[in-house]
Amino acid sequence: MNEIFKRISVRKYEERPVEQEKIEMILRAAMAAPSATNQQPWEFYVVTDPEKIKELAKCSPYAGCAAKAPVVLVPCYRTKGLRCPEFDVIDLAIATENALLEITSQGLGGVWLAVAPVKERMEKVDAALGIGEELHAYALVPFGYPAEDRPQEDRYDESRVHYLR
Repeated sequence: MNEIFKRISVRKYEERPVEQEKIEMILRAAMAAPSATNQQPWEFYVVTDPEKIKELAKCSPYAGCAAKAPVVLVPCYRTKGLRCPEFDVIDLAIATENALLEITSQGLGGVWLAVAPVKERMEKVDAALGIGEELHAYALVPFGYPAEDRPQEDRYDESRVHYLR
């Protein structure tokens, strides 16, 4: 899985639309994620409307880079009917990482912008998307064709590995 070692956070994008087939593959990868008791608490908003994207970019002090992205994926989680509600955000974290890896695999670049668990950010995104009370925004994932390129830094730190033999 080479994408793990190639994925970087991309915050600048070419002015070029992303093909629907690529978006669907990203969604398929996200939904292929494991979840606690297979509860699959996720739903995804795919935002391509430039005005709505600009509105989302104002929902967090760190989301300004989303304003010029051709696509913003908004992973959301349900709060009702879950067998293990205490794991909903963990499930969303796995799905979001799967999406980011598939974004890289498709020759695109993206970045994970945290929304949850910051209530103010969640409420702003929920309002911008018109989400009801039983669904909540988890993150913003702007993506597109990267207008920047750099190698991934090696984060391996042997001092953080502990073997018990």
